[in-house]
Amino acid sequence: MTQIHQSSGPVRDLYTAYKAGHINRRTFVQRASMLGLGLSAVTFLANTPHIAAQDASPAASPDASGNLRPDAGTENQERGAGGELNIIQWQAPTALSPHAATGDKDSLGAMLVVEPLMTFASDSSILPVLLSEVPSAENGGVSDDLKEVTLKLLPDVLWSDGEPFTADDVVFTIDWVKDPANNSTSQDNYATIDSVEAVDPLTVKVTYKDPDPLWFAPFVGVPAGCVYPKHVFEGSDDAATAFMSAPIGTGPYKLDSFSPNDQVTYSVNEHYREPNKPFFSKVLLKGGGDAAAAARAVLQTGEFDYAWNLQVEPNVLSDMEKDDAPGQVVPFPGTDIERFNFQFADPNKEVDGQKAEMNTPHPFFSDDAVREAVATSIDRQKIADELWGLGQQPAVNVVYGDPRVESPNTSWSFDLDKAAQILEDAGWTLNANGVREKDGVEIKMVYATTVNSVRQKTQAVIKQDMESIGMVVNLESLDSGIFFDSSVGNDQNVKHFYWDANEYRDVPNSPRPLGFLRNWYTGPDGSNIAQKSNDWTGSNTCRWQNADYDALYEQALTESDPDVFADLFVQMNDLVIMNYATVPLVVVGTPRGVSRRLRLDNIALSPFSYDYWNIANWNLADDAE
Repeated sequence: MTQIHQSSGPVRDLYTAYKAGHINRRTFVQRASMLGLGLSAVTFLANTPHIAAQDASPAASPDASGNLRPDAGTENQERGAGGELNIIQWQAPTALSPHAATGDKDSLGAMLVVEPLMTFASDSSILPVLLSEVPSAENGGVSDDLKEVTLKLLPDVLWSDGEPFTADDVVFTIDWVKDPANNSTSQDNYATIDSVEAVDPLTVKVTYKDPDPLWFAPFVGVPAGCVYPKHVFEGSDDAATAFMSAPIGTGPYKLDSFSPNDQVTYSVNEHYREPNKPFFSKVLLKGGGDAAAAARAVLQTGEFDYAWNLQVEPNVLSDMEKDDAPGQVVPFPGTDIERFNFQFADPNKEVDGQKAEMNTPHPFFSDDAVREAVATSIDRQKIADELWGLGQQPAVNVVYGDPRVESPNTSWSFDLDKAAQILEDAGWTLNANGVREKDGVEIKMVYATTVNSVRQKTQAVIKQDMESIGMVVNLESLDSGIFFDSSVGNDQNVKHFYWDANEYRDVPNSPRPLGFLRNWYTGPDGSNIAQKSNDWTGSNTCRWQNADYDALYEQALTESDPDVFADLFVQMNDLVIMNYATVPLVVVGTPRGVSRRLRLDNIALSPFSYDYWNIANWNLADDAE
């Protein structure tokens, strides 16, 4: 059986016509659907008519109702009048300090308390949060050479302990994140900043080392854009450690209690700047279990109001969602990539107290032919349709979200006969045990992912097809709290990557996901490769090294021409795909479960912001009891 999929020109041409105003939104949606785009992709493109050419950043704009943030029904509400809001997030946070977050779960838990300077709205435009306006060339906030940005802070903002929020906090945060001694997980976003200055209590001037087309990256969204309170961090030597379990923020809620890997409770921040918000007096964020149990808790029992990331088979969700059910399934406008990752170093050879040392080639994945055969043996269409469902599309690229950075040059195929022939031609022949072998090395791999029913079934499909052509695949499934826990002593996490292959989903948090593409960047002397020498903080966990890719990535860091900048994303994507540095499986917009008592418009799910970005405006639907 052979299937072929290729990114193609008609979608880009259609989008260009829509951007130019030659066709209306309805026509665009209809034609894009006919071309095979999934619902989430069509919706995203229809709501993102342009990327600002001046600075290559998404334009700031209000939502469809004219509001900067959806806030229907909040005009006459009373702060805290809504009682308790119950959220089930089956991957519970392990830390609540944004710039030390090791995954989505931690960022989600932190964002009710600690806010970013700006955020991405549902239409992917940039909105101010702790700023009075989004910097731009038009308002003088962004210099013509893209080397200086002026941040004008929102006045009269208080931290939850009553202290004023000022420019000193922003300067302190930038310096703290940039300090290598702090091992911040956000430091990559700040690498291009040369200096920062508090011009006055409400004005910050940021100077970049070189022209930076992604000048906004350090300041938008969670965790990158979050601000720390200077007065708290300077209070004691262990303040940074204490902040991980007891953050102070400017957000709508303050922390009441935190049990890592279990639950978090929040109550109203009395100092929050909007006196009638938030509507709910308490928030319980409960972890544990799995995605199916979380779905049932919202869709069937009504025990919880919101369920994050329902990685559940579509037929199971459909069975849960009845007309009279207390909850509903809500699509997520995703651009996330579920991917099968190769380890390019040897996970079974130890060097200086570490395995998968970057200079030890993997015994069989270092052969391009083996990786090509693996990619050709994976039935992405079946995985997308039967396991992920709900309009999810098989992935051919790693960069999605805007036609200007989506490659038209790539394709994928599922062909087991071809995959077997690729191995045969490369000298990987079947031995007496029916296993592919070359020079005494057998293709026997350990393939790990998190405990999750959809991922376990994805593993099973991939294992069956790989083994049909002579590869041996041993599966491992780890609790997500272990898999994504970046503790130095945890050698079962994704940073150590002590398996031959793994699978998980990446979240590109920007329409220009340069930080996401850092996953394949080597860095000078391998400095961005996760290794013992950097406490496994490097972004490149697969240890892939490609000089051409590194050169493109470094050019993108300072490219001021928006057209060239966009094309660099295409070129980097093509190197990753055509060199089989990874196998993208599905473009994921994992659905959420939402109680029917909540006002859906104010949930405002965004492809480039975590779920709770607008939680200050969450309230009850008009017909809620």
